[in-house]
Amino acid sequence: MFHRSVDSDLPSDADREEPAGPQEDDRFAAARRQMVEEQLWDRDITDPRVLKVMGGIPRERFVPAELRNHAYEDHPLPIGFGQTISQPYIVALMAQVARPSPEDRGLEVGVGSGYEAAVLAGLCKHVYGLEILDALAASARQRLAALGYANVSVRCGDGYQGWPEEAPFDVVLVSAAPDHVPPPLIDQLAPGGRLVIPVGGHNQELLLIEKRLDGGLQRSRVAPVQFVPMTGEASKPAER
Repeated sequence: MFHRSVDSDLPSDADREEPAGPQEDDRFAAARRQMVEEQLWDRDITDPRVLKVMGGIPRERFVPAELRNHAYEDHPLPIGFGQTISQPYIVALMAQVARPSPEDRGLEVGVGSGYEAAVLAGLCKHVYGLEILDALAASARQRLAALGYANVSVRCGDGYQGWPEEAPFDVVLVSAAPDHVPPPLIDQLAPGGRLVIPVGGHNQELLLIEKRLDGGLQRSRVAPVQFVPMTGEASKPAER
């Protein structure tokens, strides 16, 4: 399974986007249904809320205009600045494992183009998104607002530190891999909260970390993955 990979820099500014015509809308809607049925349902994505939300989000609006015809293919696509939008299956898997509920407060680390934040926004009460690259944060904020996602707040910041001013969070999804679990993200989990994060270097695993009501932690391995490394504080040598 793969998530984000280093690729060519392609512009992803929201102001480059043009509304699709009726025929394009129909074509993208058909591709979206096929994505849900073949890439998600036919595999192991069975959460009806996740399937419904991902079946309603125009993924083509979260990729550069020149790649819209590929928006629903089962692999990552470049969005500029050496980053990509995740393949649909990985987005769905992370959301399903996190088990968000309508009253939850969510945090996404590594917003990118904003697609996973949009998915989480359809499953939670409010989503806070952190993106370390200012240009991506700005374009994701503009794109999500244009698409009517009023329950998403995006800011530029180092995801290793989380968003302490808005903590605690019931759900935290991380879209880049540190070599260890950042302690601030654990601290910012609410009792009963779930953190889904890829951890490792060359060999990475997607982990589910649940904070019990007594404050203890339970870790589960989800799947082998390959994410880009988390930058910022996570890339500094640690004294551990």
